[in-house]
Amino acid sequence: MKAFIQFTLGLFSLGLLAGCGEEIDHEKIRQKGFVYCGQGGPESFNPQLVDSGITTETLSPQLFNTLLTLDSTTYQPVPSLATMWTVNSEGTEYLFTLRNDVQFQTTAWFTPSRPMNAEDVVFSFKRIIDSSHPFHYVGSGLYPWFSGIDFQNLVVDIEAISSHQVKFTLSRPDNSFLSNIATSHAVIHSKEYAGQLELKDEKSMLDSHPVGTGPFYLAEYQVNDLVRLKKNRRYWEAAPKMEQVVFDISQRGTGTLAKLLRNECDVLNSPLSSQLPIIKASSHVELTAKPAMNLSFIAVNTSHPALNDARVRKALNYAINRQNILDSVYYGTGSQAYSVLPPSSWAYQKDAIQIRYDRNYAIALLREAGYSSGLELTMSVPLEPRSFNPSPRKTAELIQANLADVNIKLNLLTEDRFDRSSLSSNAHIDLYLTGWIANTGDPDNFLRPLLSCDSKRVGLNVSSWCNSDFDFLLDLALEVDKPRYRQNLYKQAQNILNEEFPVIPLNHGMQLQAHHKSLRGFKNSPFNAQPFNTVERVK
Repeated sequence: MKAFIQFTLGLFSLGLLAGCGEEIDHEKIRQKGFVYCGQGGPESFNPQLVDSGITTETLSPQLFNTLLTLDSTTYQPVPSLATMWTVNSEGTEYLFTLRNDVQFQTTAWFTPSRPMNAEDVVFSFKRIIDSSHPFHYVGSGLYPWFSGIDFQNLVVDIEAISSHQVKFTLSRPDNSFLSNIATSHAVIHSKEYAGQLELKDEKSMLDSHPVGTGPFYLAEYQVNDLVRLKKNRRYWEAAPKMEQVVFDISQRGTGTLAKLLRNECDVLNSPLSSQLPIIKASSHVELTAKPAMNLSFIAVNTSHPALNDARVRKALNYAINRQNILDSVYYGTGSQAYSVLPPSSWAYQKDAIQIRYDRNYAIALLREAGYSSGLELTMSVPLEPRSFNPSPRKTAELIQANLADVNIKLNLLTEDRFDRSSLSSNAHIDLYLTGWIANTGDPDNFLRPLLSCDSKRVGLNVSSWCNSDFDFLLDLALEVDKPRYRQNLYKQAQNILNEEFPVIPLNHGMQLQAHHKSLRGFKNSPFNAQPFNTVERVK
C-alpha cells in the first residue's frame, strides 16, 4: 500500500507526520468530500495526551470511538463500543459488555488481524493509570485531562473478564465516572498495533500515526497546512457518506473567512463574531449557532503577592464590564456569566450580587487592600478564537481599559494558544485570559479540572489555588446518591468561588459553525464536534 504520510524524525518531540507539501485541491476534494477550516494544528493525534484543541474537539470523534457517548439532549451516557454496563451496589465496580465485530482501521502502517476486544480497552486505560505500562511514558508521559480529574487515583484496576467484558474497579464511588469515559479523551487504541510498534521500538507512532475504530482514518498530515482523513469503509456504524475530510490548518482569522466565501473551504469552525454579518449575507453559506457548555474567564495567579489577597481578586471582578464585552465581542451570540457553571448546567446558581460591574466598589476594595496608588499586572492572551471567546484580543483590550479605569496597568502578552501543561514556564504571568469547554454535562467537569487541589498538584490549576473546603464539597458530591444533595453541594462550592475569585467568570459563548449550503447531516452537541459519518453533499 502506498504510504500517504512520511514519518520524519526530529520534527517534533512527538514525532508528528509530515506530508509532501502539496496544496489543497479544493475542487477535487469537493467531488467526494469537504474542507474544514478554522482551527490550529494538532499537538498530537492521541486525545489522551492533550487537554484541548483540534485533537480532542474535532479529530477525536472522527478517528476514534469511546465505550460510551453522551446524549446531546439529556447529557446522559449512552452505548457506543460498549452495548451495556452494570455497577455493583457500592458503586465501585463497573462491568461493560463490548460490541461484537468492531474493526480497527486499516492504514498505510497497520493492518489489523482481529476485531476490537477487551484487551484493547485494558491497554488503552492502563497506559494512563499504570506508570509501569510500556507506553505510559511514551511522548510526554502526561495525561492532562485525566490528571485534572484525578483519574489515576480513582481507577484501581481494569481487567478483561472475557474477550467482550471489561471490569473497572474504582477506589471510591464516583457519579461522574460514566460521563468521563464517554468524552473524546477516553479513546480506545489497538493493543495489537501497539505490540507491533513495541517490537520495532517505534512506540511513539501510536500517537503520531493513530489507529482507531472511528469513521475516518488519518491519511495525510502536512505540518501547518492540512490534515487529510479518509473514509473507513469497515466502520461498524455504517460507512461514512463522504470519501474524505480535509482540515485546512494553514491560517486563522480573516483568511479562513475569505476561503469560505471563495468556496475554498466548506466549513468554518468558530468564526469571529465580527464576521457574522458577512456570513449571514452570503447566499451560499449557512450559519448555525447552538448553545454550548463553555465559559470564558480570567484565571488569577494567586501566588502573586497582591493577587493572593481576595480583596484584590474581587476588585478585578467588579472592575470588568461584561456587558460591554458582550456587545463588542459576541454580537448577540453570548451571555454574561454569573457562575463558573453555564446556565444549562443542572447545578447552575446565578449570582448577580457578587458577579457584577461596580467600578466604585472595585476602587474601594483596592484602597482597603493597600493599592490605592495603583498596581501593574501582566495578562496572557491567546490569539486563537474559541467558541467561548470569539475574539480574545478584543476582549483583552476591553479588560485592559476597564482596569486602567481603577488605576491598574495591565500589560498584554499575546500567544498563539494557551496550554495548561506549560504553566511552570509562565510563572511571571499574573492573569490568564482563557476558558473551558466542557466534555460532559456534570458540574465536576468544570470545577475539578480547573480548581481542585489535585489539579494544582499536577500543575494544571491555572490559578494555583487550593481550598480544602471546596475539594471536600466536590468529593462528597461524587459519592452522594440523591441528585438534590449533589445540587446543594455544588451550590455551596460556587459560593466559595464567588467569595474567593481564583477565577473571574466573564461570558458564555455559542457554538458557531458556518458551512456551505450544499452540505447536510452535521450532528449537534453542546460539547465537542460529532462524527462526520452522516455528512453528505446535496447536488
